[in-house]
Amino acid sequence: MDTAVAAPKTSDDYNADVAAFSAFWRGAPDKQAAREARHAFLRRHARTLYDRLTDGRRKFVRVERLVYGAAAAVPGLAPTKAEVDAESELKQADKQGVEIDQGILSNQFLADPECGRHLCHAMLLPREESVEALARFRRDGVLDLGTARVERHGKAAVLLLSNKRFLNAEDNATQTATEIGADVCILDPDSQVAVLRGDVVPSGKYAGRRVFNAGINLTHLYHGKIPFLWFLIRDLGFVNKMFRGLAKPDVPPDEVSGDSIEKLWISAVETFAIGGGCQILLATDFNIAARDAYMTLPARKEGIIPAMANLRLARFVGDRIARQAIMYERRIECDSDVGRMICDEVVAPDEIDATIERVIDRLTGSGAVGAIGNRRALRLAAEPFDLFRQYAALYAREQARCHFSPALISNLELFWNAQNRKA
Repeated sequence: MDTAVAAPKTSDDYNADVAAFSAFWRGAPDKQAAREARHAFLRRHARTLYDRLTDGRRKFVRVERLVYGAAAAVPGLAPTKAEVDAESELKQADKQGVEIDQGILSNQFLADPECGRHLCHAMLLPREESVEALARFRRDGVLDLGTARVERHGKAAVLLLSNKRFLNAEDNATQTATEIGADVCILDPDSQVAVLRGDVVPSGKYAGRRVFNAGINLTHLYHGKIPFLWFLIRDLGFVNKMFRGLAKPDVPPDEVSGDSIEKLWISAVETFAIGGGCQILLATDFNIAARDAYMTLPARKEGIIPAMANLRLARFVGDRIARQAIMYERRIECDSDVGRMICDEVVAPDEIDATIERVIDRLTGSGAVGAIGNRRALRLAAEPFDLFRQYAALYAREQARCHFSPALISNLELFWNAQNRKA
């Protein structure tokens, strides 16, 4: 005899539904049924829950705090911090995937136009730590954040990716540092533009060379050290701040009715821009590359979605080449016809420094105000704020599924030999 308990039906009574669904989730033995019930609850009550967590959208709450606030407010809707921390001790293949429910939750918050815009706004505000970091940078002219560093070079604030052991890849150890670094570069009143560059790698195959970005740290991914929220924090925070600037709390961050604190960003690609590195080039204003550098989006080999590349890459290279790069791992040489659709100047490796200086002078020659105005106008035409919000909603759901798919593990073992690499 089937003794499974049916999921409750949603109603207009939020408090009653919280009690009924929480009771169901406590006893639900079937993971899929529980997940479908979470979808049903959120389709009816996502806005009410969001408003309760943000005091009617009068308070900004970053996504990494929002999901745990929701877990406390509606028991069973999303994993608690303790549950996620317990799984973080496991290799990715051994996790139960409780964080998928964070993806469902984030998807529904972002899918609601009012809540989604408010959450994107929250993620574009400077981090709390950035005020003190800016003061240190202005005092010293350099800011060491461990896996990232900010330096002043003439008119530019330069953000260096510096995860040297992993070829300047991005992982949980780099996330806060890179976002604070971006905040500082944008807020710094003593610089006119910002530059993103990879630090010099001290050892291994690329010893003595600058490496722009090796993408997500696949070894850490395999060993379960990249939480699902990492993806949302990165792309709603660090990368979107380069693309859209920093928001102000009292005005919306969209291009039409709002305002933002912005700088032009220059990326300097040396050696390679793999995965996340290539994604960043689609968000910056001017890209310089060494002739021997290349770009890839190895999403197929990783089994994940390459963040905002699906939204942005076709604007640069067209739909077919974008599909080839994302679905079939087409390698793009910077010094090629396709590469020059992404890279504005391709020069000899020993000319990168001089080219950066020349481009800075050119971009600042007619004044920052006009440049930022044109930047906003181009952004509105290509990717309005609400389009980004909708894409982010889809990304939250689909990336959560990919992150805990068995295919991710088999891909990493087949293409990356991840089981034999040390975390």
